[in-house]
Amino acid sequence: MFDYTQFPKRSILCVDMKSFYASVIAVQEGLDPLTCHLVVVGNTDRNGSVVLAASPAMKKDFKIKTGSRLFEIPDDPKIKVHNPRMGLFVRVSTEITKLFFRYVPPSSVHTYSVDESFLNVGGLEKVWGTPLEIAKKIKNDIMLDFGLPSTIGIGPNMLIAKLCLDLEAKKSPSGISTWSYEDIQEKLWPISPLREMWGIGSRVEKTLNSMGIFSIGQLAKYDLKLLENKFGIMGNQLYHHAWGIDLSEIGAPIIQGQISYGKSQILLRDYKEISEIKSVILEMCEEVARRARVNNKAARTINFGLGYSKNEFGGGFHRSRTIENPSNITIDIYNVCLELMSENYRGQTVRSISISITKLENDYEMQLDLFDDNGWKKRKIGYVVDDIRKRFGPASLLRAVSYTSGGTALHRASLLGGHKK
Repeated sequence: MFDYTQFPKRSILCVDMKSFYASVIAVQEGLDPLTCHLVVVGNTDRNGSVVLAASPAMKKDFKIKTGSRLFEIPDDPKIKVHNPRMGLFVRVSTEITKLFFRYVPPSSVHTYSVDESFLNVGGLEKVWGTPLEIAKKIKNDIMLDFGLPSTIGIGPNMLIAKLCLDLEAKKSPSGISTWSYEDIQEKLWPISPLREMWGIGSRVEKTLNSMGIFSIGQLAKYDLKLLENKFGIMGNQLYHHAWGIDLSEIGAPIIQGQISYGKSQILLRDYKEISEIKSVILEMCEEVARRARVNNKAARTINFGLGYSKNEFGGGFHRSRTIENPSNITIDIYNVCLELMSENYRGQTVRSISISITKLENDYEMQLDLFDDNGWKKRKIGYVVDDIRKRFGPASLLRAVSYTSGGTALHRASLLGGHKK
C-alpha cells in the first residue's frame, strides 16, 4: 500500500473535444454535432479509407466508429461523409487553446493533441471556484463559442485526470467526472482487458497476460522487481501507474520511457518492385532523421519493419540493429534499413513500412569516424536541408526518388497531418 499523502495533490483537468473532427465539420455545415449522422474519412475516393471520426449519433445508430472503413458505412441518405479539413481543425484547436488562457496562464496548459489538453487549475479557487466549477465554465464556454461538445476528467495528477476522462467522464451524462487517489482501487483496478487502460497497448497487454496479469489490480499487486526485469523502466511505470502515481508536471510526457523518433506508413497501393520499396524507405529515413536533428539527437539503434499485403495473407517482420557510432544522417539510417531488408525480405508484396530510431544521445556528443572524411560534411548538409525546407516548405527540396512512381513524399507534402488540408 502507498501513502498517498506523500504525493502531490494538484487540480488537473483533462479536456477532450468529443468526436472533434466530425463535430467541427458538423458545425461548419450547420448541423448539430450530437444528433447528426456524420463521418470523416481519410479519403472519400478510396473505398477502403479509414474513418477518422464519427459523430456520437453515428456510433450509436450505425455502429460506425474511428477505425471503421468507408465500405462499411451504410448507404443511407441521412449519413454525411466528408474528407478531413486539417487546416480548419488546427485553427479551431488553436482558438480553443486560447480560450483556456482566460482561466489559466499558458504555462499551466499542455496541449496533448489537436483535440485534448491538460490544465492545471490549482490555486485558482478564489478566482474561478473549485476545479469542478472551473470545468463546468470551460465546458460551457467551448459550447457557446464554438458549438462543440467536450468532456473533462479531473484528478490530482495528469495520469488520473486522463484515466478519469477515458473511463468515466466520456460515459457520464454531464461529461465531467472527478477521481482522487482513493478511487484507484475501486474504479481502476477492476479494469480488464488491460488495453482499456491508457498507456497499455496490445503488445504490452499480450506480454502481461503471459505473466498471468489480466486486470489492473493484478498489475498493481505484481512483484515490482519482476516487472522491471521484464520491461525495464517501463515496468516501473506500469506498476506505479496501476496505483495512480504520476509525478510528471504539466508539459512533460506522462509516459516517460525511452524517447524515440519514428514513422510508419500504410502505402496507397501494393508495392512489389524492390526499387519502389527502397524509394519509400529512403523518404521515410529522411523524415525520421530530420526529427532527430530538430531535437539535436542522434541514435544508436535503428528499427525497421515491413508489413505485407493481404494478398500475401498478411504478416511481415520487424528487426532492429544497433550501430557503433550514433547518427542522424539519413543515408546512415537508410543503409541499416537496407541491411535488415536484405536479411529478412524475400520478395513479398509490401503494403506498410515502419522505421524508428532509439537509444538517443545528444548530437554534440557524436563521435566522428576517422575513416570517413566526409562524415562532418554529411552531418552538416542534413541541417542545411532541414533549414531550407523549414523556410520554403517540405516540397522545396526533395530527393530524386520522390519524383519516381514509387515515391510518396511529393504527395504527402500537400497534406497536413497526413490528410487533406
